[in-house]
Amino acid sequence: MEPKHIKPASAAAQALGWVDEKTRAVSPPLHTATTYLRDPDNQYRSGRGYIRADNPAFDQAEALLNHLEGGAGAMLFSSGMAAATSVFLALKPGDHVVAPKVIYWGLRNWLQGFAQDWGLQVELVDMTDLAALNRALQPGRTKLVWIETPANPTWVITDIAATAELAHRAGARLAVDSTVATPVLTQPLALGADVVMHAATKYLNGHSDVLAGALVTARDDEFWQRLKAIRHDLGAVVGSFEAWLLLRGMRTLFVRVNTACRNAQQIAEHFAGHPRIEAVLYPGRPTAQGHAIAARQMTGGFGGMLSLRIKGGEAAAIATAARVQLWKRATSLGGVESLIEHRASIEGAGSPAPVDMLRLSTGIEDAGDLIADLEQALAKS
Repeated sequence: MEPKHIKPASAAAQALGWVDEKTRAVSPPLHTATTYLRDPDNQYRSGRGYIRADNPAFDQAEALLNHLEGGAGAMLFSSGMAAATSVFLALKPGDHVVAPKVIYWGLRNWLQGFAQDWGLQVELVDMTDLAALNRALQPGRTKLVWIETPANPTWVITDIAATAELAHRAGARLAVDSTVATPVLTQPLALGADVVMHAATKYLNGHSDVLAGALVTARDDEFWQRLKAIRHDLGAVVGSFEAWLLLRGMRTLFVRVNTACRNAQQIAEHFAGHPRIEAVLYPGRPTAQGHAIAARQMTGGFGGMLSLRIKGGEAAAIATAARVQLWKRATSLGGVESLIEHRASIEGAGSPAPVDMLRLSTGIEDAGDLIADLEQALAKS
């Protein structure tokens, strides 16, 4: 069956059903060549020239992600930051961009440092407030609106469709960091976005053993061709083995994300109103900011990420994290193992993370075990 005739979960599990034509292998071969032969007349009729642009190891993973997002093209990058910053580098000095106040801290720091030094006019706003976004937009000058939803580390929700309408009315493109939602839960291009970014290190790979990023475009236009040139010229390409591992991880994407969503929902519901918890931050809770929007633009769950604010402040939060046994105290998210960390300490000055907050990346372990481990850690605080 053609991929268009089957459900996305089936397309992912079979990696679009591609089979190596020479060996008939179900698992794709690993391509490690860095250069390719020219024809006698000096042409490259094979379509391959050099690894920075023509690595066959990218083909299947890019095709699968493009299929899941409903795009017109996809590109793998060496990291999520390489993918994200390339979108901004495709602009020109003097261009005005609008980005969220609540955003992955690494990109926020880059925008407030390098991007502004390079010449971009960066304005950070509360993307959950459409009126604030509308005030920030400068028709003719604003070239890019960047959003992240759910937004790390408080998991606030931005209305993708409404934001796309405002951005396009001002003549700007909309790029969406959909790392946490994944194509399992949200397809931003169908809601009006122009570009989707994934830190593929996280849920797409899902096993904490790959560093990669990805972009998917709604159109193969001049901007997309500029992004291709940036990836090629800056050498921001992922390795062949990493691309192979990424594809392997994507084959279990739906199973992993669905399990993580169920676990996160159970954890959020269990600790809501808990005597040692000040607040549960999770878009799947009916009382959460943006829950109605999340329910509209996320299908099948609300993600595997949540945060807990611990009564007793920063010291109590750090002490709680120190006592977990099953949860792992480590940075990152989206893996099969559950992770916990005190984000304010990691992010430093300017972080939107409350000092009493612990960020939780829920894995695919038994939900009861995860809850019990948090309970024992909280009981000793």
